[in-house]
Amino acid sequence: MTALAADRARYDRATAHLDAPLAIVDLDAFDANAEDLVRRAAGKPVRVASKSVRCRALLERVLAKDGFQGIMSFTLAESLWLARSGFDDILLAYPSADRSGFAELAADPKLAGAVTVMVDDVAQLDLIDAAREGGREVVRVCLELDTALKLLGGRVRVGARRSPLHSPAQLADMARSVARRPGFRLVGIMGYEGHIAGVGDAVAGRPLRSRAVRLMQAAARRELAERRSAAVRAVRAVVPGLEFVNGGGTGSVQHTAAEGAVTEIAAGSGLYVPRLFDNYTSFTGRPAALFAQPVVRRPGVGVVTVLGGGYPASGAAGTDRLPVPYLPEGLAYDPQEGPGEVQTPLLGSPADDLLIGDKVWFRHAKAGELCERFEALHLIEGDTVTATVPTYRGEGHTFL
Repeated sequence: MTALAADRARYDRATAHLDAPLAIVDLDAFDANAEDLVRRAAGKPVRVASKSVRCRALLERVLAKDGFQGIMSFTLAESLWLARSGFDDILLAYPSADRSGFAELAADPKLAGAVTVMVDDVAQLDLIDAAREGGREVVRVCLELDTALKLLGGRVRVGARRSPLHSPAQLADMARSVARRPGFRLVGIMGYEGHIAGVGDAVAGRPLRSRAVRLMQAAARRELAERRSAAVRAVRAVVPGLEFVNGGGTGSVQHTAAEGAVTEIAAGSGLYVPRLFDNYTSFTGRPAALFAQPVVRRPGVGVVTVLGGGYPASGAAGTDRLPVPYLPEGLAYDPQEGPGEVQTPLLGSPADDLLIGDKVWFRHAKAGELCERFEALHLIEGDTVTATVPTYRGEGHTFL
């Protein structure tokens, strides 16, 4: 029996009493992935990206481990909810226009002490001030550095379009705007190098593309390390008491951790290891989060149909954004249909061994987005479900 066949047997035994569709997290794999993130961070704390987890029980589990510290959240409403739930170190990774949320934040000392918000524009400070409604708490602020690699005088850009603050001088100017404004305290700098951390450099069957990606990422790492160091120096000249400099992502943990200017690493997808993280030379993780769909039809030889399964991930549309049939090995989509909203035909010789009601296990493309589809995660240890915990959706929250 292959290792994958053994995993399928374990998952089938563990969930034999449960009807699909369902989602699981293999805790042995989850914990091993957490240990690998800590190893690669080389002594720098790892801040957990909540959008990649979206389950309070698993956030609590990973934050109880040595090497992890704090949460990187994705909306202000989520940040406030997590703070009320007892988490006390939350960095909101994106700017917000949630006026009611800012009113709550500015009026509550516990929330204001636990949550740090992201800004990259004076207009965002104006919005927060206008939303205070009399709240006088000091708002903790982090600046975001644009990490994109710019070539040919800026005519070529490699990297996500995020913050307008690209140069050390721009960061320093924004730092001065925060420092002279009552009601705000600048505590951190963040930079997410998605073109390094979130782009695989070993794409199967694409050797030339993979080499090009590796060359681009090597150049981007060198340029960013130098520019981030200069930006941190420039901001510390304005605010000497800066608390943290956050950087990285699952695919770049060890490279970002090697930068002297960075004090903590952000990562989250590396806990679940969805399919988008299969094509990396920098690390190899264990798939920990899966979902199962039931076989509901057998249309013919070499074909079964499962219920649902059409769960595309965010980002530019493409086959890499689709979940993939994982167990049993050897199943593939019908190229004329793909994964469907209500039903999904699957082709391959393993289909002939599947019966009505059997489970087919899938891997999704982007980590936490799985939890937008399921209200609960069944946690598996060995071949037993040891707990069933709610996702954000299961607790009545979607946030975005």
